[in-house]
Amino acid sequence: MKVTNFAEQNTIINKFLAELRDKDYQNNPLVFRNNVQRIGEMMAYEMSKTLEYAAEDITTPLGIATTLLPQENIVIATILRAGLPFHAGFLHVFDHADNAFVSAYRVYTNEEHTEVGIHTEYLTGPNLNGKTLIITDPMLATGGSMVTAYESLLNNGTPSKVYVACVVATPEGIDVVKKALPEEKTSIWCAAIDPGMNEHKYIVPGFGDAGDLCFGEKL
Repeated sequence: MKVTNFAEQNTIINKFLAELRDKDYQNNPLVFRNNVQRIGEMMAYEMSKTLEYAAEDITTPLGIATTLLPQENIVIATILRAGLPFHAGFLHVFDHADNAFVSAYRVYTNEEHTEVGIHTEYLTGPNLNGKTLIITDPMLATGGSMVTAYESLLNNGTPSKVYVACVVATPEGIDVVKKALPEEKTSIWCAAIDPGMNEHKYIVPGFGDAGDLCFGEKL
């Protein structure tokens, strides 16, 4: 399974991520959401280079222009709520894509808040049979939310290709995805891969709770 880590490349994505991490920038939710969205746009552009293309003739006022155009039917799926700005960035690039949404969130299963389970409440989306599925979630920590979302989405059909997109991942989360998703048709895309998690299963150094930083604290 191919893993793309943009932190290893010379790309403007690194600047956007640096601002997401900066505790002073985090005081402005608008700036934070904007940078998550811009990382989504840049990542979608890089993904677009891996799609299948075919030549098509486009009629202009003055003649015919033969253009290479993508041929895949794309569905962008997002894990609510933190994934919404990230999703918007992908949708700006893949503006004809269908969309799916999964409500999946972590639930601590012990009093010390060191063990995490995943709870899902909501799923909506189109038929996925034969389509290219992009699952967007800013944080790939334990991998539990991503795997739960993928398994829930399979209720709508089986995609032909899967892109897992996140802003920050951990090696543990990547390993979980590798074991749960089909090797031959899945790829993982990250703005960065951080060393690991703290005892509460938050990515370190990471940048904190993406949902809270985008939309305010939850009860």
